[in-house]
Amino acid sequence: MAATVAVSAIQGNSFSVSRVEKKQARRNPPAPFTTSTLQQEAARKLHFSAKRTMQIAQRLYEGINVDGETVGLITYMRTDGVSMAQEAINACRSHIGEQYGAQYVPATPRVYQSKAKNAQEAHEAVRPTDITKRPRDLTVLEDDQRKLYELIWNRAVASQMGSAVLDQVAIDLRPTGASVSDDTVTLRATGSVIAFDGYLRLYQEGKDDSDGDDKEKILPAVAEGEPLNRETVIPEQHFTQPPPRFSEASLVKKLEELGIGRPSTYASIISVLQERNYVQIDKRRFFPEDRGRLVTAFLSSFFTKYVEYDFTADLEEKLDDISGGRMDWKSVLRDFWQSFNEAIRGTSDLRVREVLDALNGLLGPHFFGLDDKGGLRRACPSCENGELSLKLGRHGAFIGCSNYPDCKHTRPLAVPNGEDDGSALTDNGPKELGFEPESGFAVTLRRGPYGYYIQLGEQEGKKKPKRATLTKDINPADVNLKMALGLLSLPRDVGTHPETGDMITAAIGRFGPYIKMGGTYVSLKEDHVLEVGLNRAVDLMADAPRRPAPEELGVHPGDEKPITLREGRFGPYVQHGTVRATLPKDKRDEKPSLELAIELVDAKANKKKTATKKKATAKKKTKTKKKTSAKKNASKKKRAANSATPGPAGSQS
Repeated sequence: MAATVAVSAIQGNSFSVSRVEKKQARRNPPAPFTTSTLQQEAARKLHFSAKRTMQIAQRLYEGINVDGETVGLITYMRTDGVSMAQEAINACRSHIGEQYGAQYVPATPRVYQSKAKNAQEAHEAVRPTDITKRPRDLTVLEDDQRKLYELIWNRAVASQMGSAVLDQVAIDLRPTGASVSDDTVTLRATGSVIAFDGYLRLYQEGKDDSDGDDKEKILPAVAEGEPLNRETVIPEQHFTQPPPRFSEASLVKKLEELGIGRPSTYASIISVLQERNYVQIDKRRFFPEDRGRLVTAFLSSFFTKYVEYDFTADLEEKLDDISGGRMDWKSVLRDFWQSFNEAIRGTSDLRVREVLDALNGLLGPHFFGLDDKGGLRRACPSCENGELSLKLGRHGAFIGCSNYPDCKHTRPLAVPNGEDDGSALTDNGPKELGFEPESGFAVTLRRGPYGYYIQLGEQEGKKKPKRATLTKDINPADVNLKMALGLLSLPRDVGTHPETGDMITAAIGRFGPYIKMGGTYVSLKEDHVLEVGLNRAVDLMADAPRRPAPEELGVHPGDEKPITLREGRFGPYVQHGTVRATLPKDKRDEKPSLELAIELVDAKANKKKTATKKKATAKKKTKTKKKTSAKKNASKKKRAANSATPGPAGSQS
């Protein structure tokens, strides 16, 4: 009601500026990039993961072919230092004066000092090796390389520019003609007006959601009495919001603030969180997965000291003291190992039930939820008096009933959406997703010894049905019929490479999802196998070492199957079926004949057969020895028992 009245009052008036309060402030440019700040800005502005940022920076550091010469475009990208060499500072100041004018060059060069905890400033800041190589002039760079180089170049040059002068203002708007004392309808805007842009002409540092500040908002310059046009009136209700979830940028910033690890380790830390499915990323924000909650609860319960924020930071300080000669490295290792070994021994004696009880207490509210009275909703939906709790089975943790085996109700280790309708995949059987349109066979989601997979139809005799494995980044709860059919249809054609004309395909192999062009394979780490497009695939292929496509030499006379020549990590080899044979060193510079290839694969196959027979024979001998040993032990025990049995009364032994 109050909002409606306020909207009507605003819409019924025209407004003008009644008062402007100003307070001038200067804002200095940020320091050149360190590893940490580079990862943060690349995440905020370019939406690069920390891992991707470091991969591209590595390429820029190692060198790019420019006019037939390999040129390293940036300094070493793993650094805590914020200083630049004097020749780089002079080059920046000279460029600023030429391009923007003398008013943008400060009277003295800017000198920066690192504020990071445990900073190791053995290297310069991340900067261009040559300021004259401007991003727009380097047409040889790939798109992502150009974007990151431009970010580094702009930051380095801006760090030596003049300060921005801002008027921090508070502007009051009142109905036209209203007196200054009339506060019936007053609108207020706070922010900053740029008086002199300084370094902001070239570069403005990105901000996280948690860094929001009204003073950061840039407002237009207005004067008292100036009339303003009203456009739209939007009534909005605001509630207190919880702190935003971590993005890659804010997580890197927090790791640096707490002194956890080194900047060079941040990319691997964040990659492990994703690759092991401890978290998932939604709209560039981290959301904990149930597996991550489980691991965290276990470590915080039984290894409390080692997951506290201060532990890593304190250890980093000790390592600095060792490198500085202030501590003995043996005493540091001894102190660490003694306490850690005690913690390991303490957990080795724990029973599984004790661990599960501790996890039930910590994770109960998350997995089971709370009822109206604040108690855990642990009642089993399948029996009258059973309680749900965490269990451990062949395929890992799950939620089951306390009345097992009388009640076999189970569900995956996940938070149920509403009431349990029995459709979740359990050990009791597969989950039906629908039917394949062409064959009419049922498509089911199943769980095997090695994880979840999709199956089309049922096994008929010795013929196995078509199956597709779920990759680590796919949550079984999210699998629907469309996704399942897409996985079953793999490999799929992504598109034709615009330069080579070769087809790029996407598939899932022994080591996870990948794309392939000819003999070149690239693992998919951040991209979904069903969604990766042609542009992204071409970009990934550009960074991969090219291998020629397999070349067919002919067919094997034994089974008429082809023998192919391939290029591997350790040189060329020939392959027949699953048998691979490396070419001799003196034959690697020329194409082998079919006869030589047949000779090599046959020799390798015979060697495998011999090794298999020897292994089987050794296994058989081991079993025979065990049986013989068991019989001897049984005989000894029998004789010992007979000798210990007392004879009839009066008998002599």
